[in-house]
Amino acid sequence: MKEIRGKKLKLLIKEEDIKRRVRELAKEIEASLEGDEPPIFVGLLKGAFIFLSDLVRAMDRFVFVDFMWVSSYGQAMESSGNIKILKDIESDIEEREVILVDDILDTGLTLKEIYEFLKMKNPKTLKTCVFLDKKERRKVPFEADFVGFEVPSKFLVGYGLDWGEYGRNLPEIYVVED
Repeated sequence: MKEIRGKKLKLLIKEEDIKRRVRELAKEIEASLEGDEPPIFVGLLKGAFIFLSDLVRAMDRFVFVDFMWVSSYGQAMESSGNIKILKDIESDIEEREVILVDDILDTGLTLKEIYEFLKMKNPKTLKTCVFLDKKERRKVPFEADFVGFEVPSKFLVGYGLDWGEYGRNLPEIYVVED
C-alpha cells in the first residue's frame, strides 16, 4: 500500500478511468462550444495543470491556454476560505468562449470567487470544468458545467492534487486515510 507523509493511501480512481473520463469531458466541452474561434482554457494552478494538459490534448480543435494561480490551502488539508490571486491571466478574454478549469470543486468558495472575477472581464461565455466534485462539502451554491467524477468528502491526492506538494505526480486518485 502506498503512503504519503506517514499516512496510508487508498486507491479511489484508477488511471484508465481517469483517461476515459477526460476524453469524454473533452467531447462534452467541444459539443457546447458556439464559435469557430479557439476557446480559452483557464487553468487554476497548481492543482489543475495535469488535468488541463490531458483535457486540451483530448480536444479535436485548437484551443488557447492561460493560467491563474490562486491559493486557499497552503500546507493544510482544509481550505482556509481566504482566496488569494497570486497570478492573473494574461489573455484578453473579452467576447471569447472561456472554460475555467480546476482540479476539485469542494466548498465552492474559490471557484465561485474566480468565476465572478473572470465574469467582470466580459467573456462571451464562461463555463466551468472540474475534475472532481465534493458536493457534500459545498458552502456556497455553485455547480460546475462539466464534472469528471463526484467524490466523497475525503482528503484526496494524485493527478495534480497534493498535500503540501506531496502526491501531485501520482497517476491515480487516492484517499489519504486517517
